[in-house]
Amino acid sequence: MPDRSDLLAQFVEQTDWRDASRTIVAGDASNRRYDRLKKPNGATSILMDAPPEKGEDVRPFIEIAQYLRDVGVSAPDILEADVSRGFLIIEDLGDALFAKLMATEPNRELELYQAATDVLLHLHSNTPPDTLEPFDASTMASMIDLAFSWYTHGADSSWADALEELNDVFPRILQEHVAPPSVFMHRDYHVENLLWLPDRAGTARVGVIDFQDAKIAHPAYDLVSLLQDARRDVPKDVEAVLLSRYISRSGQDPEDFLAAYHVLGAQRNLRILGVFARLCMHFGKPHYLQFIPRVYSLLMRDLDHPALVPVAGLLRRTLPDPTPQTLKKLKEKCATFPMP
Repeated sequence: MPDRSDLLAQFVEQTDWRDASRTIVAGDASNRRYDRLKKPNGATSILMDAPPEKGEDVRPFIEIAQYLRDVGVSAPDILEADVSRGFLIIEDLGDALFAKLMATEPNRELELYQAATDVLLHLHSNTPPDTLEPFDASTMASMIDLAFSWYTHGADSSWADALEELNDVFPRILQEHVAPPSVFMHRDYHVENLLWLPDRAGTARVGVIDFQDAKIAHPAYDLVSLLQDARRDVPKDVEAVLLSRYISRSGQDPEDFLAAYHVLGAQRNLRILGVFARLCMHFGKPHYLQFIPRVYSLLMRDLDHPALVPVAGLLRRTLPDPTPQTLKKLKEKCATFPMP
């Protein structure tokens, strides 16, 4: 049986991109890999390699990309596809990631965040695909254990009793403060997945990638993803301006929306603490540990909201501070832990 590199070469050879050169663009936290194809005439595209044998499936990417383009959002066009083998050639939206632009042109930070927020407002004014699964309270509650079974466990702290108590209380907080799923949710909507396309107009100026895990969720979820970013500090005044922008333009009740925003922030940051610890301890990717202090700090901020009073004390007592000693314990377990 041909190996995957041979299959990939065969796929490209059967397309109009057979004479293109290839350079790696990125891998990510999953098993996907992206290369840039460049023809002799200068035309470029992106080659996605998503191995089905490792659990990847390109069909959601294709379907969601079509939906996003249909509602006027700049998702990559699909140029070539071998769905069964997990190969795609997609439109190249360029390299102007919001994260890079904010680093090189910090004076544009607010402008770019406003553009990203306006895309969410636009998406949330459209009916989401009925094929997407709901990201509901029970689903979210089932994910918070990662902070204990990976992060707290990896830091050699006790956690079983605390998780049992949290599992009793946190679902009720979600039910009380987070309305049922109603809008399209990207799920990883942050500045590493957004590209600036200045030649396009309106919300189409924002290119969107890495949306294959989309669900239907509460409107605040993607705003949490954008403004409580695990990979970069978002100034508090910028966060406040954008929350106000979203609330006023969407007609949300401010008190209810902010409660949902912080409850969803707590849920998301608990999950990410565990995911980043797992990426190190099981998958051998220790560089994700550098983000844990920021995620922990964001979680502690969310716990200041009155909606989270019933669990704030428990979480502050149980989750160890991400001190250098704590992170060292996690790093020492890198690539040594099987999946539970």
